[in-house]
Amino acid sequence: MGWAEQNLEHPGLWLLVLAGLLGSCCGYPISDSSPLFQFGGQVRQRYLYTDDDQGTEAHLEIRADGTVAGAAHRSPESLLELKALKPGIIQMLGVKSARFLCQRPDGVLYGSPHFDPEACSFRELLLEDGYNVYLSEAHGLPLRLPSSSSPRGVSAPRGPARFLPLPGLLPAPPEPPGILAPEPPDVDSSDPLSMLGPSQGRSPSFAS
Repeated sequence: MGWAEQNLEHPGLWLLVLAGLLGSCCGYPISDSSPLFQFGGQVRQRYLYTDDDQGTEAHLEIRADGTVAGAAHRSPESLLELKALKPGIIQMLGVKSARFLCQRPDGVLYGSPHFDPEACSFRELLLEDGYNVYLSEAHGLPLRLPSSSSPRGVSAPRGPARFLPLPGLLPAPPEPPGILAPEPPDVDSSDPLSMLGPSQGRSPSFAS
């Protein structure tokens, strides 16, 4: 009995061998394979917009002096760089001020030129309405903007605590130098397409 005939008589043996090979190749999941997983090092540029029941609208700003406040309109100080440190935990950096958003144990926000993992790490929670809530990873306090009537450096006890991340506008690439349009041909010239060059002059037939 030939080799091929033996294989035909025992098809179950080959099925077991094939299953073993597939199991050895595909039996282990690929780490971080889900597209919904927040990879460490992922960077997003966002404006954090917030509002409340009284109609107050503001964008979170990290200013050069380290203060954190809300502005009615987007500004260079309100453009933030959100970077994933680990799943669900992010850091926020002011693009213009180069300061990290941090929170004290009493909830007061400030901008620091140096990253402190305890003070400057926030847990990002997604809400059903598209807004996000940010909690201090160390203290568990929600990120809140100080109200306009609060003294400087004092957080509002009942300020807005939800934020809508709006995509930041990346710098537009420089435009290539423009190409000048060709001048219209001189129909009165003997060389309207300028094929003879500037040294040829006009045709004697056009001379008066």
